[in-house]
Amino acid sequence: MKEKTVSILIVDDQMNNLKILLHLLKQQQFEIHIAENGERALETLAHHHPDLILLDILMPGMDGFETCKRIKANTATADIPIIFMTALASLKDKIKGFEAGGADYITKPFEQNEMLIRINTHITLHRQQLKLKQALKKKQALSGILRICPSCKKIRNDAGYWQQVEQYLAEHSEALFRHGVCPNCRERQNQ
Repeated sequence: MKEKTVSILIVDDQMNNLKILLHLLKQQQFEIHIAENGERALETLAHHHPDLILLDILMPGMDGFETCKRIKANTATADIPIIFMTALASLKDKIKGFEAGGADYITKPFEQNEMLIRINTHITLHRQQLKLKQALKKKQALSGILRICPSCKKIRNDAGYWQQVEQYLAEHSEALFRHGVCPNCRERQNQ
């Protein structure tokens, strides 16, 4: 099965930076989307979820720190890794970037090989995280043999204790319950 093309959103208002990044990333066969400011980035993210975001900090309007906070506050986009790329090189700014939710921080001018290594590292980590979430969700689904008492309908759990079916399923699945009385029980209640 062929993996999907890696998609990257670049958020930067400087044409020179965009030209360098576009040249570098297109050589790697990445699908590129561009937003020239934080507001446009949020609009783009409303209908497209990239694998990674490269985010400048110094932009007109909403800065990169605020843009990052808003991206991380949205459950639909919170897991997308964000690499800050900026001329701000102070420790204070780097800490602020990580506190806003950034996964990494690269100062400009950046070294191209280092940038590619960091991008690929975060894309790999992001994809592994998604695979782990899918595996956990699949693991939460019931499978195997369940021992059920034919008389009381209790299930024997992993510790060897017998518990009500509903309790067991609540602990071992994401199933929701809606109670109702079956026709046979209803008939017995009416007698």
